[in-house]
Parts: sequence; structure tokens; C-alpha cells
Amino acid sequence: MKKWNMLKTLRMQIALHYLKASGLILLLMGIILYYSISSVVLSEATSSTKTAVEKSGMYIDLYIDRLKAVSALLAEDPQLVSYFSNAERDPTTKQNILSMIRTTMATDPFIQSVVIVSKDGQVLSNEKGLIMSMSSNMMKEQWYVAAVNNGSKPVLTSARMQHFSMDKDNWVISISREIKNPAGQNIGVLLIDIQYKVIEDFLANLDLGKNGFSFIINDNGEVVYHRDTTYFEDNVKQQQLQQIIANQAGYDKEKNTLTHTYKLKNADWTFVGVSSQDGLLMIKKQLLETFLLVGTILFIIAAGSVALLAGRITTPFQRLEKAMQNIENGLKEVPIDERGCYEAQSLAKHFNSMIGQIEKLMQEITEKEKHLRATEISALHSQINPHFLYNTLDTIVWMAEFNDSDKVIEITKALAQFFRLSLSGGNELTTVENELDHVRQYLFIQKERYGDKLNYTIIGDETIRNIQLPKILLQPIVENALYHGIRSTSRIGHIDIRAIPSGTDVEFIIQDNGPGFDVTQLTNEPNEKRTKLGGVGINNVDQRIKLYYGPNYGLTINSSIGTGTTVSIKIPQKMDLRKD
Repeated sequence: MKKWNMLKTLRMQIALHYLKASGLILLLMGIILYYSISSVVLSEATSSTKTAVEKSGMYIDLYIDRLKAVSALLAEDPQLVSYFSNAERDPTTKQNILSMIRTTMATDPFIQSVVIVSKDGQVLSNEKGLIMSMSSNMMKEQWYVAAVNNGSKPVLTSARMQHFSMDKDNWVISISREIKNPAGQNIGVLLIDIQYKVIEDFLANLDLGKNGFSFIINDNGEVVYHRDTTYFEDNVKQQQLQQIIANQAGYDKEKNTLTHTYKLKNADWTFVGVSSQDGLLMIKKQLLETFLLVGTILFIIAAGSVALLAGRITTPFQRLEKAMQNIENGLKEVPIDERGCYEAQSLAKHFNSMIGQIEKLMQEITEKEKHLRATEISALHSQINPHFLYNTLDTIVWMAEFNDSDKVIEITKALAQFFRLSLSGGNELTTVENELDHVRQYLFIQKERYGDKLNYTIIGDETIRNIQLPKILLQPIVENALYHGIRSTSRIGHIDIRAIPSGTDVEFIIQDNGPGFDVTQLTNEPNEKRTKLGGVGINNVDQRIKLYYGPNYGLTINSSIGTGTTVSIKIPQKMDLRKD
């Protein structure tokens, strides 16, 4: 009976309810956190896979679009159309067309061959000894008619007219385009063969996990790309790939894979990435182990502390009972504070203070994310400046009209190298050597436009050439020096660029002999005036550096009217980028 009475005491009731509530709360929190964290991780993995697949697909799409533009440029060339339209063909025009083919191939190392076939069977190509079925009326040749009707869609095939083999080194991606005379009649066909490895190069950096894979399949269900060549001849495996596209299930819990498809706009191809979520399985396992361990420890702590907590709760009642007994005996009354305990008030104050700090931190994070997105967009815009591209293409066309093929090749190579370094395979980071080469290609192209009005020097210390840094830091500054400094001066402009070690840092110095300006205008003037001075681009680069490395790094500008401008960029040598 005494034991039963002990179970009914307030102290024991509080202890039992406390332990039950603690166990239930720990269980619910474990379940909620497990599924919440798993859901967040899965969402991040889905977003990452989607971004990676769409980025790779977009690069392939852009490359095919460029090839289509090149094929259109060749097929619609007035010299070529005129040459194939006439029965008597000028040898000089033929040499010009062959030179144009060589120039086209020089712009892209992946172009294996360019073949132009007239309707009456004449062939112009960089290849010698072509094995192709020919006749005086090519419309009788099946491959010729197929090329005319293809509609510029890329097709995987073996090089030339051989049967398709499993020798991957002999594979090419072929793009054909019909050549028409001004009346719209067929007079020939253009074939451009691209090395198959161009697709492998675009997908080399695509990370889909340990067991992940990617593939490309056309609308006819034929495999265009897969790292396992057995899929090209095994019908069962091809049906498996088609089933993956048909399901589009996203996350397959049974196989622990994420699937995302990207339909190419410039081809009848569908690019599919299947990412194995090895990290998700590991995180789930770690979560379970952590929750079990932490839950056990917390429950033991709760059981140990419940006696102390229950005692602190019941002690005031015991004191009150004693005080009441004293009151009954006529002793002095004991005052009771009805406003609540100090701990509760202190807890509320500290909680409110914590909420205020959390709101402040969240606001800072939001602002930082906004600045980061703004600078990332600015960096992307800097990578592909349409005005710069249009002006460069105009220069190339102008030189081509004057048959200055050497200059055309040089500028085209520089432009290709400029964009290759700008894109960097989708990487945000580059090296000091590549960053200087990126600016070198830019100034080389601008030199062709401005001629003797522009001179430049680029010097980089060999000891820092392999140090990594965010890409496209120098080009916006050099562009600003050119358009707001050199272009507005009447004397010969000069831009000096140096990359030197400075203690544990790397310092880039960009100096021009332009008219200079009042530096205070970059901060005191309204946005429109700052834009005219180039201050927005300078500010974006400075913010981007600070977001990566912290407030101790960034840009320093020294300029005064009439003495030119010097911009100094300082970053650390060690690759210790900020992740916050």
C-alpha cells in the first residue's frame, strides 16, 4: 500500500510523465528531422543533377547551333553558289572555296572534314581520295538524297561511306545542308563531319556519382552516345534506355538514382543523365546512427535529471505546506510571488534576444545571396558580350571581303580561344596563366579594330601562373580602361597589365594612359553617371572578389584627370575561398 502511494505522489507522477513526454518528443523529432533532412538532401541532389545535365546539354546544343551556322554560312556563300550554278567553273573560284574550307576547319579542332558535292558530281573537300558513290546526276544517289532531306540534323555515322562499325575512333557526327541556286533549285550538298569525341569532351566533367551514367538517344530510338559501346548493338539494352526516357520517374527509391532528361533544340536528340545517389544513402545511414546515439544519450540524461527537476518543482509546495502549518500556529505570514519565477522571465528575454539575432543573420544571408547572384549574372554577361562579338564578326567579315585570310584565321582563332577560356568547361575557377591569356586574346582582337591607336603589354610572373582564382576578373577592368580611357584620348593609347606576387598575395595591376577621372565620382554620382564611367563593372568585380575571399581583398583605384588610371586587384595565393 505504501509503495502504491509513492507512485501517486506528485514527484513520481511528474517523473513518469516527463520521461514519457521526453521519449515521445525524441522519437517524433528524430522522425521529422530524418525525413526533413533526407528531403532537403534529395531536393538539393535533384537540383544539382538537373543543373548539371541541362548545362551539359546546353553546351552540346550551342555547339550544334554553331555548326549549323557555319554550314549555313558555307552553303550560302555567293562564290560557292555561283561556282556550282555555272557549267564552266573558274579554277580561281575553286581555290577560294578550298581556302574557305581550310579556314573553317582552322576555327574548330573537332572538324574532321568538310565535303562539298555538286549535283553533277564534282567534289570540293579537304580530304583526298574520298570513297563515295558518285554519278553525273547525284539525285540518283541514295546518300545524296538523304543528305538533302536531312534538314541539317546531326547524325552519328562512321566516317565517309563505310558501313557503321563499332570502332569508336572512326565515328563522326555528320551535319548536311542543301546548296540551292537563287531560284531555289538544288545544285549541291554540304557535309561537315565532326569527331565523335567532341561529345565525350563536353560530358567529361559531368559528375553523376559512382554508378551514374549519361546517354543520348535520337527520336528513332537509336543510341547516339553511351560510354558503354555495347548499347549501340544490343537491342535489349537500347530498350532499357528507351524505358528510362519513357518513365521519367525522377528519383527511383529502389535503385537510388535520379533521372533528368534534356531535349536538344538543334537536334532530334534527347540527353539523359542518371545520377546514383551514393551520398544520400550514406547521409540516411549516418542520420539513423546519429539519432539513435543522441536519442539514447538524451533519454539517459532526461532520466537522470528528472529527479532533480521534479524535486525543484515539488519543493515550493513543501515549503508552502510548512508555511501554512506555521500560519495555523499563528506565526508570521510568508509572502507568495504570483508574478512567476525569475528563470521564466530570463528565458523569455534571452529567447527574444535570440530571435532578434536570428532575424538579423537571416537578413544578412539574404542580402549576401542577392549580391552573389548579381555578381554571378554580371560575370556571365561579361563572358559573352554581344557588342564585342558583333564588332569582332564585323571585323572578320571586313577582312574576308578583302581576302585577308591570314588575319581572318588569326582573329577567328583568338575569338575561339577567348570564348573557350570564358566558358572554361563550366568551371567558375581558372588559373592566373589562363586569365592573362583570356585578356591577351581580348586585346589582340581589339588591336585589330583600333590599329595603331592601341598598344598593350601583358607580363605575368612564372611563379604564380598556376594559382587558381575566379575567372573573368581582369577582362571587365581592361574593357573599362579601353572604352572609358583609351578610346576617348587623342594620343596613342597603352594598356599595361602585370601579375606579380606580393608577399602571400597575388596582385594584378592594370594601368592605362587615358584622360583619367575623379575617383570619388564612382561612389558619389548617381547610377547613370557611374555607368558612363564604368563604375558598375568595377564595383561588380570588387564585390565578387570580396564574396570569395573576404573584405581584406578587392580593387584599389588610383586616378586623376590627365594622368591616366591604375587599377590594382589583390587576391591571396592560397586557394582558401569563403563558403559563406
